[in-house]
Amino acid sequence: MTRHLLEIDDLTGDELAEVLALGRGEADPKVMAGQGAALLFEKPSARTRHSTEMAVVQLGGHPIYVRPGEIGIDERETAEDVARTLSQFHAAVCARVYDHSVIERMAGAASVPVVNLLSDASHPLQAIADLLTLDATVGVAGRTVAWLGDYSNVARSLALALALAGGALVVAAPDGYGPTADDVARVERLGGSLTGTDDPQAAADGADAISTDAWYAMGQEAEAGERRRVFAPYRVDATVMERAAEGAVFLHCLPAHRGEEVTDDVLDGPASKVWDQAANRLPAARAAIAWLLGVRP
Repeated sequence: MTRHLLEIDDLTGDELAEVLALGRGEADPKVMAGQGAALLFEKPSARTRHSTEMAVVQLGGHPIYVRPGEIGIDERETAEDVARTLSQFHAAVCARVYDHSVIERMAGAASVPVVNLLSDASHPLQAIADLLTLDATVGVAGRTVAWLGDYSNVARSLALALALAGGALVVAAPDGYGPTADDVARVERLGGSLTGTDDPQAAADGADAISTDAWYAMGQEAEAGERRRVFAPYRVDATVMERAAEGAVFLHCLPAHRGEEVTDDVLDGPASKVWDQAANRLPAARAAIAWLLGVRP
């Protein structure tokens, strides 16, 4: 059966551990030698494009970057027909889309693994990179990460990944922007812990890591003014970091809006692991694709 990675909990805890082990290792065998990977980007990206292209190269394959206008999903042809066509040429199809249902439809029709490079619902490769970063610094199992700001696609995937790996997430967000009861139940079904509060200082107390993201994402520019107002109390600054545990690290998936969700002294400070986190996007992508194609540690 063809496996896909659309959300991080498409993996079991043991399977995620295998992916992480592959990510911690050297470049994997040339499992894609002589084969291609289609990289569809409805939304542009710096880290995702470069890390995924280089991951395919390191696996011996040939990445083909596809801009939205070149295929026109659900305009020129359906998402299903795009997936069926690309499956004839490539060993894997990777897509960065606006609407999660699009990549679900692609996976339902594809005959090769489909990898979610980001959707409005989840960002599984970022979560893998986050765990690799935590593992190399403060650890994962038994650790608590405090997320300040919107319970976004990135936060949702991180919560699920931590649940699978034995960690916990505390989310500090204004009313209406935190995890729902369904979100909490989903994490708890995996044996994890997800709690919410509207108090950023309380969330940061004793946390092993503090994480955040931009207050508005691509496509949310019209909401930027309101989001700046609502999320201003959730800015990560030196005061927040002082509430965290000794040796706590700061994470951000980038790009950062300096001075908004995080201050420069934190982003560029000694606790910041954001560049390690960015670097880990490459082994995360490489490990996930290799695992889907049958490589095991």
